[in-house]
Amino acid sequence: MTALADPERQLALSYAPFAARAPLALLWRLDERLGAIVAAAREPAIGAMRLLWWRDALIRLDDPGATVPAEPLLTAIAELLIPAGLSGTALSEIEEGWSVLLDDPEPAADAIGQHGAWRGGRLFTLSAQLLGAADLQDVASAGEGWALADLGHRLSTGNRRMAARRAAAATLADITPAHWPRALRPLGLLVLLAKRDAAMPADRLRHQGSPARVMRSLAYRLFGR
Repeated sequence: MTALADPERQLALSYAPFAARAPLALLWRLDERLGAIVAAAREPAIGAMRLLWWRDALIRLDDPGATVPAEPLLTAIAELLIPAGLSGTALSEIEEGWSVLLDDPEPAADAIGQHGAWRGGRLFTLSAQLLGAADLQDVASAGEGWALADLGHRLSTGNRRMAARRAAAATLADITPAHWPRALRPLGLLVLLAKRDAAMPADRLRHQGSPARVMRSLAYRLFGR
């Protein structure tokens, strides 16, 4: 299984039940692929075309008679995530969260909010479904806050960084992963780290793998809080 580009999401996978790790990794790899398209897009129209291809291809996975394009990640999704109960249509909604960032590299507040809800909210909801805890009410809000905090460390302009981080902090303020079931610890770890990211000033960026973050991750793994 190919490792994730995000080392902290790779670490979070080890907190998941063994049977859920492969499908969860595949779901997160899809999110990383869509994000990479946006990051590499020098022409918004070309990036939009690539994202649209993925959106249409994912939706077609809901048609049992459709031919799956010979794209390794898409083939793996068809073989693992669709049988696990995720629909191609639900997976395609993650693309909407990325596509809103194409028109402006420093998005306005409404685009920032849409990114959080459509990318993070959907990603966490589907992740919780794979982890067997889809009925937890605040998972979508947690995902929204996580995505906003992540965006707050991707943007290059201080004002936009802070807009994303403030929105993340407000969204995550009442989210307490310590109260979540053990199965959701992969998501709980991401939320705890996102809270740290959201609290940083505009001139600072996170340092994934730093001793403080590793110790916080270990404490959560051991004690669940």
